[in-house]
Amino acid sequence: MVTSEGLMTVTEFERIAEQEDDRRLELIHGEIVEKMPTEEHGVLVARLVAKLLGYVDDNDLGRVAVEPRHRAPNDELNSRIPDLAFTSKDRALPLTKRGSVPLMPDLAVEVQSPGQSDKFLADKAAYYLANGSRMVWLVYPSKKLVEVLTADDRQLLIVGDTLSGGDVLPGFTLELAALFKDV
Repeated sequence: MVTSEGLMTVTEFERIAEQEDDRRLELIHGEIVEKMPTEEHGVLVARLVAKLLGYVDDNDLGRVAVEPRHRAPNDELNSRIPDLAFTSKDRALPLTKRGSVPLMPDLAVEVQSPGQSDKFLADKAAYYLANGSRMVWLVYPSKKLVEVLTADDRQLLIVGDTLSGGDVLPGFTLELAALFKDV
């Protein structure tokens, strides 16, 4: 269904997205946006997945997923795809096999792709946090930095610093030098 303002709803979007298996589509404020990752983007996501998945599985903390579509239950104009998502076992719903996960992950990770502005990523982070995520990592490959955001804190980390899981993933760490190796 399209709203009277010409904006697409999640229901209509998910029908279209199911037919576009080879495209990464998000619904942002009622408009379809296509994600266009690069090899650099994929390398960074892969490094994060390898480190996070091992830690989460070893400690039985929950679920890590690559590019899962998430939506807030009361928002019909957004269905977002974080590059990487962690949902704690305390909050995890039964595994979503079709459509969007009807809650935001505890941790949403976005790696900046070419053409995505810093503001675009900041707006995505604000959306995740306003709708239930507890932490967001924004990864900026060209600057070799990671911005860590929570509801009440913001940190900028550079090569030489250590990324931490904070209260969301207690004990998790990753040296940014290892993340940005060869990037």
